[in-house]
Parts: sequence; structure tokens; C-alpha cells
Amino acid sequence: MELIYKQECFEITGAVMEVHSNLGTGFLEEVYQEALEIEFKKRGIPYEREKILHIFYKGEELKKFYKADFVCYDKIIVELKSVKEVLPEHRAQVINYLKATGLQLGLIYNFKEQSIRPHRVPYID
Repeated sequence: MELIYKQECFEITGAVMEVHSNLGTGFLEEVYQEALEIEFKKRGIPYEREKILHIFYKGEELKKFYKADFVCYDKIIVELKSVKEVLPEHRAQVINYLKATGLQLGLIYNFKEQSIRPHRVPYID
């Protein structure tokens, strides 16, 4: 399977790595989110922060909604974590975001990892 959005993922990962190298591990997700927003602005990476993702059931919009940390380039969901390890429920969360939006790729970055890398979560319907 060919990787989609390679260049965009490379640019997002570069911004995340910059934040990680400056802040290190140990902060709350919200700190990394705020720092990453600054880095996205500096690098000209298009994004929406805490984008509300509406959920529909049989054509009706539910009152509950998801809130993605970022949607970059109008096509990639970026979720930040500061946890011991990325678990299946974190991947399931991103898959639900992808289902809600119809987007095809989500990236999870865990700032507790010593060497930060994207956990790619493709959506296959």
C-alpha cells in the first residue's frame, strides 16, 4: 500500500519534532498543542485547531461531537498524546474521527516517546 500525503506528513512531522526537541517530555497535551500551533504558523502549515467534527446517525446530526486537536491541509487529522504508549483505543479514536469526516489519514504523535514519530492511522471503508 502506497503512503498518502507523504510531503504533508513530512512537514507536519518536522514541526512536531521541533516542538518535541524544544519542550521534551512531561508536559500536558495542551502545552504541546499550543506550541505546535505556533510552529505550524511559523512554517506556513495550514491547520484548524480543535476542529469540531459532527457525527450523524441515519442522516441526523447528533448533539455529541468530536474535537480533533488539528486538521492540517484540510485532509489530515493530527492527534497529540502525552501517554506512556499509544493504545488501540487511541487509534480507534482517530478512526472514528476519520469516519466522521470522510478523511483518509490520521496521525498520532505521542510526546512521551523519546524519539517522536507519527503513528499513521489510515481509514479504509
